[in-house]
Amino acid sequence: MRELKYNNGQGDYDQNSGIAVKFLHPDKKDMTIIYDGLLAKSGSDQIYLHTGFGDRWDKTYDHRMEPTSAGWEKTIQMESNNMNFCFKDSASNWDNNNGQNWVFTLSR
Repeated sequence: MRELKYNNGQGDYDQNSGIAVKFLHPDKKDMTIIYDGLLAKSGSDQIYLHTGFGDRWDKTYDHRMEPTSAGWEKTIQMESNNMNFCFKDSASNWDNNNGQNWVFTLSR
């Protein structure tokens, strides 16, 4: 598992996987995930952010991401102090950190 953390109010960035997490407001409820990893570099026509909250992947959902100049982006609401996530494309190819996924932890 690659753990991303809330750093100085800015979120986190993992250069190796091409993932950034940024907060839109000081309340830390809305966050943007930016993905420029393996699937994006492979020319996927659509990428989805697959999320689940808490330790057991509660409320799993596939969020359609939007292409931008920085990569694929999606803004979501943080529903728990941690969010598990990975990515898939429209052909069901996954980028899941070699089966370990990613988790974002928010200290409140």
